[in-house]
Amino acid sequence: SCSISRFLSTNTSKPGVEIDPRPRLDAMMATLQLRPARLEDIPAIMEMERIPEYRSFVGNWSFEEHREKLTSEDCHYFAADDASGKMAGFAILRGLASPHGSIRLQRIVVADAGAGIGRSMLAGILEYVFRERKAHRLWLDVFEINTRAQHVYESLGFRREGVLREAIFRDGEYHTQVLMSMLDREFESLLRGKPEDRKS
Repeated sequence: SCSISRFLSTNTSKPGVEIDPRPRLDAMMATLQLRPARLEDIPAIMEMERIPEYRSFVGNWSFEEHREKLTSEDCHYFAADDASGKMAGFAILRGLASPHGSIRLQRIVVADAGAGIGRSMLAGILEYVFRERKAHRLWLDVFEINTRAQHVYESLGFRREGVLREAIFRDGEYHTQVLMSMLDREFESLLRGKPEDRKS
């Protein structure tokens, strides 16, 4: 299942506080090394997926499912190492083989919520998607009840596109997903310090 973890709600301003939409990508990545994940990282990835507080927001796969995805040309796994070399988080991108240039951020999880790791990882992911992959669009979906996560994505330049009403059944109830995305020209505008007018 597609999911974005709750850690994104722990390192953001309070709702209603205006945030400068221009991410300082170099500064945000200074304390982390974002690298391609390896097969030997899968046990640590699975452990993070199963952190109890993330269960409502993060799906979890078996070792075999992760191995299949990690070796697929359509997926890219990131691992984030902290200053000590310990893996502090991971992220999964899908859609790399798509001819439409539309990449999906399927999953992002950190080991230590509240340390700012998630925001730093997102900064590096944006660089990879739009600078290295030359993608046209990066998109994600997030639980509608996770309003703080949505606020963080918006603070980094993502825009809300719409909703998937009651699309996920989990813990005995249906949940609505919010679709959000960023386009390549919006990313470049943010780097120039001139956010694009929100015409859509």
